[in-house]
Amino acid sequence: MTAVLGAGLVLAGGGLVALSFATAVPPSSPVPDLAGYLVRWRRLHGGYDPRANPWLWGWLAMSYRIARPLARRGVRPDVLTLWTVWLALAVLVPAAAGGRWQILAGWLLVASGLGDTLDGCVAALTNRATRWGYVLDSLVDRVNDVVYLLAVVVVGGAGVLALVAGVCLGLLEYLRARAANVGMGDVGVVTVGERATRVILCAAAIGLGGVFTRAAPLVASGGLAALAVASAAGLAQLGVAVHRGLGAGRRY
Repeated sequence: MTAVLGAGLVLAGGGLVALSFATAVPPSSPVPDLAGYLVRWRRLHGGYDPRANPWLWGWLAMSYRIARPLARRGVRPDVLTLWTVWLALAVLVPAAAGGRWQILAGWLLVASGLGDTLDGCVAALTNRATRWGYVLDSLVDRVNDVVYLLAVVVVGGAGVLALVAGVCLGLLEYLRARAANVGMGDVGVVTVGERATRVILCAAAIGLGGVFTRAAPLVASGGLAALAVASAAGLAQLGVAVHRGLGAGRRY
């Protein structure tokens, strides 16, 4: 099974490389600096100011430095979104191999998670943000979340904990989407259960198991437990913010 997945990934990777070059179109206007990017990011996320959260600001600043060369070369945001799926599935190959290979799996997961920010960053830098891109990005994020949890289970994490974490983070994103549909900004509030937290905890749950090989299942389950707690806390945090922001007694 792992061999089949690996072969499929090689073929798909070759196709994505070709697609990346074939569809690249350099932007017609100069790529903005970091300050200009943050202004555009804020406009695309319901007016939320990322400078209010040092963690978010740092994550966006790092993404900007990586995304700027891609934006200059005209790489399409949708192609970058597809690359994140490829990287997420690639995590499963070294994860299934176990042992020291889990370290590589952890770093591939980080690369996939970072790519999720890069596509939006390139879209903002090149003024190519579209409604379809927004929907595709959200859909791919949920697919990748499932693959990340599956990868942690593959290295020995408890399936029950993965299920609990998945339900909590899924409800968090569903609540955010529904709140945005009735007038709240699509960010609302940055919680402790955001996607960056998921990426870090899942990557640590897998990668550290490659360092402490004898305790790999324990490390994986510990990461899933931490993710379940963070996702549940984030859901509660967002629920309070939505309740206050929309007004519990107002009709629409």
